[in-house]
Amino acid sequence: MVRPFSGLFLAAFAGGILAAGMGAAVAQTSAPAVVSTQQAAAAQPVTPETLAQVKQAFEHRFEGIKVAAVNPTPLPGLFEVQVESDLMYTDIDANYVLQGSLIDARARVDLTAQRLAKLSEVPFDSLPLDKAIKQVRGNGERKIAVFEDPNCGYCKQLHRTLESVDNITIYTLLFPILSPDSNVKARNIWCAKDKAATWRDWMVNAKTPAEAQCDTPIDELLAFGRKLRVQGTPAIFFADGSRVNGALPLDALNKKLASVKVD
Repeated sequence: MVRPFSGLFLAAFAGGILAAGMGAAVAQTSAPAVVSTQQAAAAQPVTPETLAQVKQAFEHRFEGIKVAAVNPTPLPGLFEVQVESDLMYTDIDANYVLQGSLIDARARVDLTAQRLAKLSEVPFDSLPLDKAIKQVRGNGERKIAVFEDPNCGYCKQLHRTLESVDNITIYTLLFPILSPDSNVKARNIWCAKDKAATWRDWMVNAKTPAEAQCDTPIDELLAFGRKLRVQGTPAIFFADGSRVNGALPLDALNKKLASVKVD
C-alpha cells in the first residue's frame, strides 16, 4: 500500500515520552507545556479511554485518515496507531508522529515487524479452499494455501522445493497478476480434466497446459487476495494463520511447518 505519510519521519517525541522509556530526551524549549503534558500522560495507566483519546487526536490532526486501532507500546507515552495495514507511533495528543521500526534493543526484537506479522494473520478456514487446486502428499496432515501466478518464477521454485516435502496438503489459489498470459494459463489449468496434475506439469516440468474453456473462480480469487493485501506471489498461508511472502528454501520451509501449532 501507499504509506499515508510517505517520507514523513518525525522523531521529535517530546522529552517526557523518551525520557520515561530510555533516559534520553529531545527537548523543545519553546513548548514546555507540551513536555509537561507528555510526562503526565506517560505516568498514567493506559485505559480504553486513553486509546480512544489518541485515536480522536490522530484523526483530528490528519483529516481524512481513518485509524483502525490504537494500542499501547512498551515505551510509556508512546502509542501504536494502525492505519489500514501500516503502523505508526504517536504521543497522546498526536503532536508527534514516527514512522519506522520500534526495536526492543535488549531482546534484539523488531516489535513493529512482529506486530505486522500478527496483523497479517488470516484464519486458515476463512480462505476459499473450495476454489483451490488441491494436492495431497502422504497423509496430508500439514497444510498450506498459496496465492500463485502461473508465470511466477518464485512460485515454480517453491513447487520444486515442495517436491521434497511429504505429509502436506497444498492448496493453490490462482492469482494471475503478472501478465494477460497468466490469466490464460490459469484458465487452461483450472479447466483441465486433472487440475492438480496439469498445474504440477506446468510448474515443475514446464509442460504448457492445453487450451481449455470453462467458468473459473479467478475473479473471485483476485478480489479475495486483494482484500488480504496480497501484492505479490507466492503468498503462503499456514494452518495457524501466519503468512510468508515469497518462496522459502527447503530448510526454512521445513522449520516453519514444524513450528506451526494448530489448536
